[in-house]
Amino acid sequence: MSLNVHRIRSPAFQLHHALKKHYSVAAATKGTAKASELFSDEQRRQRENVGRIEKIEVRYLGLPHDTTLVMNRELSTPYDCARHIGEKYCQQSALALLDNKTPWDMRRPLRDSCTLQLLNFTAPEPHIANKAFWRSCSFLLGAVLQASFKPEAGLFLHSFPKPNGEYRQQPHLCHRLRSLTSLFPLLFTVKSGSFVHDIVLVEEHWNPTVSELRALSIAMVKLAQKNLPIERLDVSSELALEMFHDNPYKREQIPSVAGQNNGQVTVYRVGEHVDISKGPMMGSSGLLGRCTISVAHPVKEGSESGKHFYRMQGVALPAVLRIGHFAYNILENRSRKLNPAKLPNEPFEDTVAEQVA
Repeated sequence: MSLNVHRIRSPAFQLHHALKKHYSVAAATKGTAKASELFSDEQRRQRENVGRIEKIEVRYLGLPHDTTLVMNRELSTPYDCARHIGEKYCQQSALALLDNKTPWDMRRPLRDSCTLQLLNFTAPEPHIANKAFWRSCSFLLGAVLQASFKPEAGLFLHSFPKPNGEYRQQPHLCHRLRSLTSLFPLLFTVKSGSFVHDIVLVEEHWNPTVSELRALSIAMVKLAQKNLPIERLDVSSELALEMFHDNPYKREQIPSVAGQNNGQVTVYRVGEHVDISKGPMMGSSGLLGRCTISVAHPVKEGSESGKHFYRMQGVALPAVLRIGHFAYNILENRSRKLNPAKLPNEPFEDTVAEQVA
């Protein structure tokens, strides 16, 4: 699937040329549109089944000051709470923390009275929010891939493993990347150096060009600029099988996922793209900042005629983080190394916790 773009100079035309030849610029395939429709129907049904509205007390702890909010059980979300506190908390909060111990999606309804903290990427200890960020990047990459490839590519999204590390303090790297230390006390890196999405293609020797990878990177940035909400929903395994009826790999995974979650499957949606994930994830695509899709590694083991595995990898930063070209180039180079997380060809039942983030 290589492209000859040596004579193309305009980045905008280059992107269009790449997408025109091997990718589709359609907003969503028929399958993703159907899954999104089922998501909306089930979301509506669950809201209607709440019945009589009960009140809960949410004790918010944080800036500008602690306060108690009276919200609606099973309807109000941390995002709704943030709207009462201030608009900037809606825009900056990536995740909620309930009762000082439970990470919670910003748009997930609250079940009981609780304490609430809003987490962002500039806090002194951002590791909880950053794990959600890394997972969300994999999810958003799936959305971009699903919308980009033409049907003849035979694309199937397989899975994206959980982050095998976390954003952590790296004093020795901070010494090298001095542009970071003046802005943030932590250097945002992960042990693996990349986020991942494993896919299946018909093409056996797909080696994307720099221009093709750049096209996918630009598509990620455009998705971020749309600032779309990332929504969570717990559904039955039967409904999940219907949502992913056209993806044999997802259908194979669903029984194992449901078996470890009381018969439920957690799905997320951004735009019309729906995928399986344990979560939690950040509240919107707009929290994604600088992003590079850096490499596609072929996974030979498990591949067969017409079904070839690839590990797509990338690196990204939260929108609030700004670093120089030299520092970011180091992160890009590191992200090209093969991510050692569980591979898609390994037995799913034995590694479901690692393969589904």
